Amino acid sequence: MYKSFLIKYGEIAIKGKNRYLFEEALTGQIRYALRSVDGEFEVRRLQGRIYVDALSEYDYDEVLEALSHVFGIVGICPVVLVEDEGFDKLAEDVIAYMDKVYPDKHITFKVNARRARKNYPMDSMELNAALGEKILDAFPEIKVDVHNPDVLLCVEIREKINIYSTEIKGPGGMPVGTNGKAMLLLSGGIDSPVAGYMIAKRGVAIDATYFHAPPYTSERAKQKVVDLAKIVSKYSGPINLHVVNFTDIQLYIYEKCPHEELTIIMRRYMMKIAEHFANENHCLGLVTGESIGQVASQTMQSLAATNAVCTLPVYRPLIGFDKNEIIDISEKIDAYETSIQPFEDCCTIFVAKHPVTKPNLKVIERSETKLSEKIDELMKTAIDTTEVIHITAED
Repeated sequence: MYKSFLIKYGEIAIKGKNRYLFEEALTGQIRYALRSVDGEFEVRRLQGRIYVDALSEYDYDEVLEALSHVFGIVGICPVVLVEDEGFDKLAEDVIAYMDKVYPDKHITFKVNARRARKNYPMDSMELNAALGEKILDAFPEIKVDVHNPDVLLCVEIREKINIYSTEIKGPGGMPVGTNGKAMLLLSGGIDSPVAGYMIAKRGVAIDATYFHAPPYTSERAKQKVVDLAKIVSKYSGPINLHVVNFTDIQLYIYEKCPHEELTIIMRRYMMKIAEHFANENHCLGLVTGESIGQVASQTMQSLAATNAVCTLPVYRPLIGFDKNEIIDISEKIDAYETSIQPFEDCCTIFVAKHPVTKPNLKVIERSETKLSEKIDELMKTAIDTTEVIHITAED
C-alpha cells in the first residue's frame, strides 16, 4: 500500500541559513542506507520535508530497518500522497485509508490536520471536524477520542496531501559528516564501539585504529574488532580501520619501564600512533570509550597523563556513563554479543598486578626516557606496516 515514507527530523529544523546543507547530508545518508535494500528509491526534499518514494517493489521491514540506522531521522511515517482535487475527493481518500489500514473498526481516532498551504479553503479546525464527521458516517463502529485515541490520523495539506497515522521512532542525532571527522581507538571491548556510535550520532564521521599484538592476540581477536567496526558502520557509514601491530612496542615498554606504569605508558604510545593516522586522514580529534574511574587507566590523573601526549582534542562520549548504561546501548546497537566474545585484545595481555591509579606526569615522562631512540624506530615500523581495512555494513 505504501509507496512513500515521510522522514521527520529534529535538530536540523532549528538551523538557520545553512539548514539546506544538513538536509542534503541527511538525504545523502538515506540514499546510502537504502543501497542495501532491494528495490529502487527516490529521496527528495520538499517544503521542509524529506520523502522516500519507492519506484519498484520493496520489502517494507527492510526499508524501516535501513532508515532506523540513519542519524538525523527522528520519525519515519509510512504515508499516502494524494492530489488535491477538492474536499470531497480528500474525504474519499481518507475513508479508503482508514478502511485499508484498520480492518478492525472497533477503535477510537482523532484527526490532526495541518495546512502548509494557507490558500486551502478550509482551516485546520474545519478540516478536523469535517473529516472526522465523514469517517464517523462511513464507519459507525469507530468512536472519537480527542485525548487518547488509538489512531491519530494526520492530514497535511502540502503540494500533495499527506495522509498517515503511524510514526516509527528514528535514532535522532545529526547526519553523519556534518560535524567533521574523528579517529576512534577501537578495541574488542564493550565501550569503544558504543563511543563510536555516540560520536557518530552527533554528526561526526569516523575512522578507527586497532592495536593488534600477535602472537599474544589471535586472528580471532582481530576479526572480532572487524565485526564490531561493521556494526558501528551501519550507523556511521564506511570506516577505514587501521590495524597496528603493537607487539614489539609493548614488549619493549615491558622490558624498560616500571610494571605498575605499563598501562599508562602503553596507552600514551597508542594515542601517539592514533594521532598520526588522525592527522593523515584529516580528523579533528581522537575518540575513546573511557569512563571516569572504570579501571585504573581511567582515573582523572590517568586520563590527564594520557591526554598530555596529544595535540588533537580527545573526545570521550561515555565519560559520565556507568557500565550498565554502556551495556544498554551496546545491546541496542547489537554489538554486545560480539564484544563479549572471549578473545583478548592487546590491552589485557600486559596488565600489572598493581597498576598506578594516580600517575604523576613527570614520573611517567621520566620512565619514558629509558626507552631511548629505539621506541621511535619501533613506532615508525608499526606505522609503516599498518594494515588498512575499508569497512562497510554490507561487507
